[in-house]
Amino acid sequence: MPVNLKAGRLVDGAVDALLPSHCLLCGADGQGALSLCAECAADMPRNTTCCERCALPLETPAPLCGRCIKRAPPWDAAWVPFRYEWPLAQLESRFKFGGDLAAGRTLALLWLASQPPPAAIPKALVPVPLHRSRLRRRGYNQALEVAKPLAKRFAVPLLHDALRRTRATDAQTELTAVQRRRNVRGAFEAVFNGTLPEHVAVLDDVFTTGATLAECARVLKQAGVARVDVWALARAPAL
Repeated sequence: MPVNLKAGRLVDGAVDALLPSHCLLCGADGQGALSLCAECAADMPRNTTCCERCALPLETPAPLCGRCIKRAPPWDAAWVPFRYEWPLAQLESRFKFGGDLAAGRTLALLWLASQPPPAAIPKALVPVPLHRSRLRRRGYNQALEVAKPLAKRFAVPLLHDALRRTRATDAQTELTAVQRRRNVRGAFEAVFNGTLPEHVAVLDDVFTTGATLAECARVLKQAGVARVDVWALARAPAL
């Protein structure tokens, strides 16, 4: 699937879109701001066969996965265009944990060039917040960074303060699905100034078990948001 380089103009700092670049994965010539060669861009694992409700990758097409049939999640629709697999996972790790903002820009460009969301465009985007202690250590919120170009593309407000993480939580990486749900329970609050949007999408970089996104969706609906979708760059397989 060819990458639409025009999307690069929507990314902050992508003024060098037409300048020579190198592929972040193999070192070959890149494609302007994308910083991936054509071959590595084509290797990105697209999430084309997935559950319509939670975007879980499926081996065969089906409307819903077993989990969503058994118990519907608290959000209304999901848009997750990639699977969290190599080589995208390598770029994500460099962006999230290695401070590689070039990798983050490339991931944002890949998202912009993917198929559009299957559901209605929300009235606003709400990135999953970091606790202030983790934000100080990392220096940036990866969910906010990838949300910025999407808000520009769809011409919707980016409500970066609509959710607040009220307490520091343990890193989710080493936790089981049950532990993840317990870890984030009660960790967020909604803070809206002005008119409450009727439809928002809460956005994260990676969707693993969905515990964080589910808690955010629950809090937003409790605050009065009528419809909450979830958007994420990449979907991990079920734990």
